[in-house]
Amino acid sequence: MLNASDKEIEVNSPAADYNAGQIEVLEGLEAVRKRPGMYIGSTTSRGLHHLVYEIVDNSIDEAMAGFCDNVEVTIHNDNSITVKDNGRGIPVDIHPKMKKPAVEVAMTILHAGGKFSGDAYKVSGGLHGVGMSVVNALSEWLKVEVKINGIRYQQEYSRGKPLYDLKEAGTYKGRTGTQISFKPDAQIFEDVIYDYEVLEQRLKELSFLNKNIGIALKDERTGAGELFKHSGGIVDYVKYLNRNKDAIQPKPIYFEAQKEENIVEIAFQYNDGYSENIYSYANNINTTEGGTHEAGFKAALTRVINDYARKNNILKANENNLSGEDVREGLTAIISVKVREPQFEGQTKTKLGNSEMRSIVDSILGDGLSTFCEENPSVAKKIVEKGLQATRARMAARKARDLTRRKNALDSTSLPGKLADCAWKEAQFCEIYLVEGDSAGGSAKQGRDQKFQAILPLRGKILNVEKARLDRILANEEIRAMITAMGTGISDDFNLEKARYNKIVIMTDADVDGSHIRILLLTFFYRYMKPLLENNYVYIAQPPLFQIKKGKEIQYAYSDEELNHILEMIGRERVEIQRYKGLGEMNPEQLWETTMNPETRTILQVKMEDARRAEELFTIFMGDKVDPRKEYIQKYAKDVKNLDI
Repeated sequence: MLNASDKEIEVNSPAADYNAGQIEVLEGLEAVRKRPGMYIGSTTSRGLHHLVYEIVDNSIDEAMAGFCDNVEVTIHNDNSITVKDNGRGIPVDIHPKMKKPAVEVAMTILHAGGKFSGDAYKVSGGLHGVGMSVVNALSEWLKVEVKINGIRYQQEYSRGKPLYDLKEAGTYKGRTGTQISFKPDAQIFEDVIYDYEVLEQRLKELSFLNKNIGIALKDERTGAGELFKHSGGIVDYVKYLNRNKDAIQPKPIYFEAQKEENIVEIAFQYNDGYSENIYSYANNINTTEGGTHEAGFKAALTRVINDYARKNNILKANENNLSGEDVREGLTAIISVKVREPQFEGQTKTKLGNSEMRSIVDSILGDGLSTFCEENPSVAKKIVEKGLQATRARMAARKARDLTRRKNALDSTSLPGKLADCAWKEAQFCEIYLVEGDSAGGSAKQGRDQKFQAILPLRGKILNVEKARLDRILANEEIRAMITAMGTGISDDFNLEKARYNKIVIMTDADVDGSHIRILLLTFFYRYMKPLLENNYVYIAQPPLFQIKKGKEIQYAYSDEELNHILEMIGRERVEIQRYKGLGEMNPEQLWETTMNPETRTILQVKMEDARRAEELFTIFMGDKVDPRKEYIQKYAKDVKNLDI
């Protein structure tokens, strides 16, 4: 077992202040099993992993309150999970209203927890207080063990219902704490197999956001394990995110301050790339849609950099200020706030709405960065020069960008000449195939359903946008054709409502070149049309690898395994097998039947569930540094199937 701390100390005295009276009951648990998606998002793999996060978040809340410094997560061989911490332990005394032990109330009553009264936790990520009870309701079985007041207590549940009353199970030495073990219910979840790497990413993120808290992950299925602990906190986080990039400053800039019970931490560092990466958090929750804290950061950063440039005559009197977009080019930043009463917009808690946080973050960053620039002029001048270069590129790109804008989204006369558009104009019914090569494009045009399927052939490999600014990108003919065909615009001008197609299908050959073209296209969408990925508009076609013909019967196989299965079913005598090397080898009828017919085709939807991981992978695959790419290939090459070199 990996341990963040092996020391033993006396029973925590603060436990006496955390009791049943602080567990406030709002409502029952009946609806959770009937509508699990309302509480954990979905019953897919994402929801499955969310169960672990709910329990871990309770331990982290204990850590933020100052009562826990060690959390251990174990994946067992049967895909059950154990989360153990050395916090105060869930209270076991009798709840005054429910007449049951507080731990049982927290495990069986929805919206019962120490987070509603405001006394047990000043800062909490578990805003809704539904975590433990929802996990219990959606588990085949759950067991809770609490070490408190020198006694070990335990209770077990089956699909949310107690199997016996809370009982004493002996004594203990050392620290108080809570251990929860559970097995997700296969009656609820589509898949009950935990992914080590998915849990690894979230636990690593939490360790960065909560410095000096040890979070251990162990996988009994494979023997893998790791301890995450970062004394540098979000400074280490920025270094980690920039590890595969070339920074233009020696170390991240860091500020921390507290105002009105709100704690603000900011760390950022510039690199020589062209994309901006700002990750904001409120009470450890990734606010992917930003919010007031992120708005305050952007406003202060833009103002201070422009003020410094004016004061030092880097920007002349007749020159315009640097835009916020220009100031943030190549920026990697973490904004982490701890708020007493956070107001999140939407059920998904992805945007912070506390109005006071804008001025608080603005003030902290504004004062701190102004002083930093005066004390570190060499770094400040590099940041200003980076912004000036971005401004020049933006001005040069303006003309090229205008060429890609369409006067009217439905005016076919402004569309690229090689686009074979569809007849229907309602975007929700239309799809566009981005096809590798003119030959396959010709077959696709002949084989498609012209009512709703558009075809745009792409000649060769498009520009790697990871290594180019916007002016050079918009000079690329293939990229301009895609932008014009889609109708959305790009970057800050992007408007999803103007999309001409609700499905964008990448269709390339099943070989190395095809894979390369696919990743180039995905990189472009990620950098300049990210909402297409965030809203699940992008798909990858799955053309067959083999045609199997026996007599007059024809079948298609999409993998070596499927080929072998078909051969076992029909026999191997006098069978003709054709291995498709490219889309151009299929005639229009075959391409329609196997890859384009909605009734028979297989297409993969591209989803972006972890923005930080996506950023990391695009940097590794498409960035300038070779070593990270080489290391990734060496690590995962053994898992590649159907490799065709």
